[in-house]
Amino acid sequence: MKMRVAVLLAVIAMFCAADAQKCPLDGLMSSLTESVASAVLQKVTLSCTDASARGSLANCPAGYKPTGCSCGNACGSWDIRNDQTCHCQCANQDWTAARCCKIAVNYKPGKDVTDVEIPTDLPTNVV
Repeated sequence: MKMRVAVLLAVIAMFCAADAQKCPLDGLMSSLTESVASAVLQKVTLSCTDASARGSLANCPAGYKPTGCSCGNACGSWDIRNDQTCHCQCANQDWTAARCCKIAVNYKPGKDVTDVEIPTDLPTNVV
């Protein structure tokens, strides 16, 4: 499937190179992009969980990344360390919390994420 899409796009690009003003490539690319994006987004889910700890560090579980942090003692200064840990920057923190998320792809064996239905109502009157 990937090869067919690549060949199709190559042929269209070569055809349109001759006369760019008469080529509806923008409309075609827009339709293809929307189709691919829709197919991929149907297979993707966002999974989030909370992590908290006493002190100034809260680690996300394996596979998750921190998307935001919260600190005790009204501390509003924090950063994310090593793409895995929330760190509250104020002294003497009593607790730190992290919102941790991961993107999962719902993959079914035998199917490819790039298997996309290409719309049949694309412009065919290319001159």
